[in-house]
Amino acid sequence: MTIEFFGKTLSGPFTVPSGIVTTAVPIIQYVFDHMPEVGVVTTKSIGLEPRLGYREPVLSQYAPGCFVNAVGLTNPGAHKSAELMAELKVPADRFLLTSIFGGSVAEFVEVAKILAPVSDGLELNLSCPHAKGYGMAMGQDPDMVREIVSAVKAVVDIPVIPKLTPNAPNIGEIARAAAEGGADGFCAINTVGPGYTSAHGHPVLSNGAGGMSGKGVLPIGLKCVREVAAATGLPIIGCGGVSSADDVRAFFDAGATVVGVGSALIGLTTDEIADYFRTLAADLESGNNRAEGQVRYDIDMNFRPVTLVHNQRVCEDICVLTFDRKVNVQAGEFIFLWIPGLGEKPFSALTDDPFSLAVIDVGEFTHALMELPAGTQAYVRGPHGIPVAPPEDGRIVAVAGGTGLAAVYQIARDFGDATVFTGARSAERLYFVDECAQIADVHIATDDGSAGYHGVVTELLREHLQTMPADELAKLVFYNCGPAPMVHAAVKVQREFCGDEQIFSSIDYLTKCGVGICGACATPDGRRLCVDGPFLATV
Repeated sequence: MTIEFFGKTLSGPFTVPSGIVTTAVPIIQYVFDHMPEVGVVTTKSIGLEPRLGYREPVLSQYAPGCFVNAVGLTNPGAHKSAELMAELKVPADRFLLTSIFGGSVAEFVEVAKILAPVSDGLELNLSCPHAKGYGMAMGQDPDMVREIVSAVKAVVDIPVIPKLTPNAPNIGEIARAAAEGGADGFCAINTVGPGYTSAHGHPVLSNGAGGMSGKGVLPIGLKCVREVAAATGLPIIGCGGVSSADDVRAFFDAGATVVGVGSALIGLTTDEIADYFRTLAADLESGNNRAEGQVRYDIDMNFRPVTLVHNQRVCEDICVLTFDRKVNVQAGEFIFLWIPGLGEKPFSALTDDPFSLAVIDVGEFTHALMELPAGTQAYVRGPHGIPVAPPEDGRIVAVAGGTGLAAVYQIARDFGDATVFTGARSAERLYFVDECAQIADVHIATDDGSAGYHGVVTELLREHLQTMPADELAKLVFYNCGPAPMVHAAVKVQREFCGDEQIFSSIDYLTKCGVGICGACATPDGRRLCVDGPFLATV
């Protein structure tokens, strides 16, 4: 189903709105390579300087298919983004739309000049409802909108597409002002609000409030697109609450040329997103309405209370936290621990009954956990991720570094016939080894030789595999977890003796939302750790 869009014949009529899924270059390339229905790929919003954004939680669910988010315009800055985007291979039948923002007209202009050479078009974020001084703060003023659009148009020779806020008394007036400034088209709408959610008496989002998206904003999106179309007659990317082919048809009827699908992708694996867009396109061709059946309205982001019973310090920067109850988590899944006012982070459950987790001090949140006193009330959400499923006749070999033992202990415990290799810099940094020895054959390596093998755990692994006959090697299933260098080294050793189909790895990538929407946990090949893993097949 091809469409014409600013001089290009595109392979499909869909996009994913800015800030959702296609936020990292590897994900963008994967979508280009595998999802032809997504004719327009929109980047995250990029500013002049790097921004860390808000602390987690950054996403909250207030009803099935309905969300509030405040990511905080996280981005690596214009110069770094341009460097990364220059590596993209954009097919001739796709359109790379780069979303940009600024705190002033001059900032918009500077960012536009940096990113235009690597873009097919620029989306101007005049609509973010939660970042003070950006987005909606400018996009509600028609004179400011006209000035920004005009200034950007004067320095670039590619289409300029303002993204409009629904939070304006008259969106048609804003659209007309943008058209007077030279806008080539529009994207409507950004999130509604800001809105607020709470759990157990505390605000969920670290920012307190955020933009509302998902199924509940569909009527607002349709209304706004109709008004923009009536006011200008320019091409429109319509988005807001789309989940079905009927929703897409409604946006086309309202005046949209391209339709964005965002929150409906929450919880879907990368393969499931590709299948969803195939089904959506087929629905449009056939008159059916089947795609919505693939949307994950069963995503559970509710928080459940837990109370800390014991904080056991392993060494200066590692501790084990044990809580007062069981959590339902299968081997390979992960949960989020939330402490209101401090934030939330994902963890593998070291044990499920009672719930415990291993913590290494790597940032503000984990540093606070080091001294967390018994009796502290905390909250968990999840489980998230895909449980592991080794073959019935498989023999598990788990390789762990850092706090990676927490991710593989339950695998060894629940599936049996397991061998565990765990490594650390020194003996004092080892934890849970005795418990692990009760359920698996444990091999220890320390860099300084203070416990077990003197050397790195991957060399110990190689020595072990060298002793095994070919028929036994063929039955092995590897689960690696730890820092990236260790995991890559383990995979390299395992490939000397076994095939890629036997190797699964979980690397400590940054994970923020946990349900696949923010793209923070992108892997180099474009998969997202939180929904495609955390244990990813070797490719």
